[in-house]
Amino acid sequence: MSNTYDLIVIGTGPGGYVCAIRAAQLGMKVAVVEKRATFGGTCLNVGCIPSKALLHASEAFEEASHHFADMGIEVAPKLDLPKMLAFKDQGVKGNVDGVAFLLKKNKVDTFHGTGTILGPGKVGVALDNGDKQRLETKNIVIATGSDIARLPNIEIDEKQVVSSTGALTLPAVPKHLVVVGAGVIGLELGSVWRRLGAQVTVVEFLDRIVPGIDLDTAKSLQRILGKQGMTFKLSTKVTGVTKSGELLQISLEPSAGGAIETLDADVVLVCIGRVPFTNGLGLEQSGVALDERRRVKVDAHYQTNVPGIFAIGDVIAGPMLAHKAEDEGMAVAEILAGQAGHVNYDVIPNVIYTFPEVACVGKSEEELKAAGIAYKVGKFPFTANGRAKVNKTTDGFVKVIADATTDRVLGVCIIGAGAGEMIAEAAVVMEFGGSAEDLARTCHAHPTMTEAVKEAALSVDKRAIHM
Repeated sequence: MSNTYDLIVIGTGPGGYVCAIRAAQLGMKVAVVEKRATFGGTCLNVGCIPSKALLHASEAFEEASHHFADMGIEVAPKLDLPKMLAFKDQGVKGNVDGVAFLLKKNKVDTFHGTGTILGPGKVGVALDNGDKQRLETKNIVIATGSDIARLPNIEIDEKQVVSSTGALTLPAVPKHLVVVGAGVIGLELGSVWRRLGAQVTVVEFLDRIVPGIDLDTAKSLQRILGKQGMTFKLSTKVTGVTKSGELLQISLEPSAGGAIETLDADVVLVCIGRVPFTNGLGLEQSGVALDERRRVKVDAHYQTNVPGIFAIGDVIAGPMLAHKAEDEGMAVAEILAGQAGHVNYDVIPNVIYTFPEVACVGKSEEELKAAGIAYKVGKFPFTANGRAKVNKTTDGFVKVIADATTDRVLGVCIIGAGAGEMIAEAAVVMEFGGSAEDLARTCHAHPTMTEAVKEAALSVDKRAIHM
């Protein structure tokens, strides 16, 4: 195995492994450095994939427990948590093994160990077996992803005070789970354990849940999750967590200051966001510039201030989303091959995999108002959709936001069953600069949930048929 490469990618999450594979397809000699024993990064190992497995399984358990009887199916489900966790692990293994196969198929050399940038064109690897290796390359891509954000003075032991990682492996269903942070991860994992029998309280510093998405949609999601049994304490901060016998005592106070109250819980899940993983990579020593949040600064072609060193994914500015990292990985590989790699940051979907799901792409009403852009809104509820009615999945709506003058689609939000799949047609229309009229004139199969997208597009011009 030669130690000289066209490209070395540090990290094999969705951005890193996609970048490596695309570069190999384009004829480059590529190596990847991965600190885990398995490929796929946070997403495949302890993030997107295992959480979706538990969301799927817990949703099936809740359906069987509470809704099968409505359809004439009489069952008495019993939870086997170890088997459910094994189901999750099996899904993870299938995915990480798949990435290993793809890297091998594309003749990408792999090094398991900790990578350090020694300077332009030089990467040191502290291998898992204790050996050290020095690799040389024309280009380096930093794709090391992100780590959990922590609260000061609150120690995460991954047993009673857990991060998203520990919440995937709890040995028993908590009686009371307190989730700190009403973002995507907290709501998803809170949903899993609520369905399996936990009382769930979500504490959020801000006065709303899921900041960053359309406010109207966020309020609707909170109402629905509240009806399902989730309790919310907004505008509230956690000031401490102490052990009291077998329980944890959580100290709370209003975000603006005020009287302290306490909550007892047997598990606390800290989900206050993620931070870029840039420590220990040798960035400062190599002269790579970071911003105030320790993200790697890059130009429009993902190159840092040091020639030959690039960065993608969670370590640079932008939404911390696996598919954003994938697109950046593709783009930087194509740029290195002399092609025109590009990512359209105005059309990156964001999905929350609760039930119902929430999916948004493009601009929210709040963003358009702040920018002074005139717009029109079309909205259609799933209560008026035939397929949703017969499936008893009528919670939610589709909202289409279009430019008031040109009718170009500027944003779409969907809250409903299968929203994460439905948002793709909105993204395609927006990628091609399409209008609400284009969506409205496109024939949608009947009966389907996606007919609501067409109706919302018709509603932009106040001509929805089924409302």
